[in-house]
Amino acid sequence: MPGESAVGFTTGATMANFTALAAARDDVLRRAGWDVARHGLGGGPAVRVVVGAERHDTVDVALRYLGLGAPDVVAVDHEGRVRPDALEESLAEAGTGPAVVVLQAGNIHSGASDPFEETVETAHRHGAWVHVDGAFGLWAAASPAYRHLVRGHEGADSWATDAHKTLNVPYDSGLCVVRDAAALQAAMGVQGAYLLRDEVCQPLDKVPELSRRGRAVPVWAVLRCLGRDGVAELVERLCRHATSLADALRTMPGVTVLNDVVFTQVCATFGSDERTDEVVQWLLADGTTWMTGSTWHGQRVLRISVSNWSTTDEDVERSVEAVRRVATEIA
Repeated sequence: MPGESAVGFTTGATMANFTALAAARDDVLRRAGWDVARHGLGGGPAVRVVVGAERHDTVDVALRYLGLGAPDVVAVDHEGRVRPDALEESLAEAGTGPAVVVLQAGNIHSGASDPFEETVETAHRHGAWVHVDGAFGLWAAASPAYRHLVRGHEGADSWATDAHKTLNVPYDSGLCVVRDAAALQAAMGVQGAYLLRDEVCQPLDKVPELSRRGRAVPVWAVLRCLGRDGVAELVERLCRHATSLADALRTMPGVTVLNDVVFTQVCATFGSDERTDEVVQWLLADGTTWMTGSTWHGQRVLRISVSNWSTTDEDVERSVEAVRRVATEIA
């Protein structure tokens, strides 16, 4: 992250997205000559938000909270990555005006990240603010082995991630990072005669909430404990487990792994949608492993998201055997 960035600790990635997009909304309107803090949205220029077809639903929720409405959607490839040509075409057609582009680090089904080098450059060339929703995928940047997956993300204007995903601090720990600290403070800052102030930007100037616990403390504690190498090893271990699970699934008759397993996500089908749902239900009832169902590319899938620091090679083996046993029993 750029060293000049401001960091706010929120209740999760949903509110981290909200916070960053609030700064984005206000900044692009300010550049267009409109003071949203003073005048509100009514009567001002419309803010166009462009997203990929497989963005996380929490992006849409955040936009709704911010009064920006539904985003414009551009095409993605088979792994859910924004197509640079589609983004270029969409921005060129819209012409000038306040715009925000939301990119993604870590598709919840494939684990893939958008091609940041191309898409960030394209968005900035058209004058847009670039926000990266990286709830779990942004942690790839912590590993030398997986950093290439998010190459170019540092060129964005804001980022959102979760500390409870990958870093494994308790729930209720999102991080919002905004390159322009003044833009974040302008959007979130609160004034009150009773509040103690100094020249340093306060935590209450970076997030929506005033009364809250010290969310930075567990994040600091884990980072202090693991260190740079420890975080990298954690990321690489989770990815190794995902690869092992996918490799084992591919050996089972009638099982198809749909995604390129590049990070921590695996999606598999068991023939028909009905059989896939049966496998999911039986696995949950069996209780050996926790894997859930989802829908991706119009098919029902078993979705595996490897995210727990305590998962071992033995856990992976037991999980594979549970899937094999269940798939055989309902053949």
